[in-house]
Amino acid sequence: MMDISHFRNLHGRARLRKAVLLLERLEREWRKADPLIIPYEDLVFVKQIAKILADSEETTLECVKAASDFLGSLSGLDDILDYYGFLQTENKFRHRLMILSGQGVADWDFIAVPRSSAGHATKRAGMRVYLEDLRSPFNVGSIFRTAEALGFEEIIISPECADPMHPRAIRSAMGTIERMKWRRAELSELDCIQGVFALELGGIAIDKFSFPFPGLMVVGSEELGVSNKALQYCRLGCIEIPLVGTKASLNVATAFGIAAYSWYYSGNMQA
Repeated sequence: MMDISHFRNLHGRARLRKAVLLLERLEREWRKADPLIIPYEDLVFVKQIAKILADSEETTLECVKAASDFLGSLSGLDDILDYYGFLQTENKFRHRLMILSGQGVADWDFIAVPRSSAGHATKRAGMRVYLEDLRSPFNVGSIFRTAEALGFEEIIISPECADPMHPRAIRSAMGTIERMKWRRAELSELDCIQGVFALELGGIAIDKFSFPFPGLMVVGSEELGVSNKALQYCRLGCIEIPLVGTKASLNVATAFGIAAYSWYYSGNMQA
């Protein structure tokens, strides 16, 4: 952890951005603990950061107010017992500082925390997806996040697909890339896989399709969709999401999420 005297010696925007980074790093460490336990020295350190921001003559009025509000909100908390209350208060403070530092808060700035299942969900065996030439790392990461949430067994990506280890993919995946089994493969490998179908315009409506278990969904690029070559391996045909809007268009990661849940839910109907 950074020595508080070093933080005090920073100035202007550099100090503010360092505060955001330090709070984010601490929050990630705290959320690894189950049950949640925040070390006392961390509690003191966070208060010291806020106190420096609140007391510094060079701090903007908005930042002084944010730090003062944070310190004031701690008066009703028991630092030792109400860890979750402290975490909520610190999280609001961190995001407020992010905005004041000129950083727009995006989805990948949120710290993902594994949550317990509602109890009624059952994993379906044999759900896989092939990503053919997706160009956006953000979309790749989003698909990883959805696939992991719905219990997909594997994600296969084409040689030209965006890298799941790209920073934007890692951010949008919210910690799921390391949890998902994935690999690169040529289209030809689909020839020996059972239950291959494509998510593509002109297919069977998802509520009319008999989803296979096991099976593999092919998802095409943002611009061109699933290629004709890939469609040759989709022996079960194509599925599409019926749309009624004028634009009649969905982001590829959103479309995958809808189709993937329909696939997952169809397992209830088949059981």
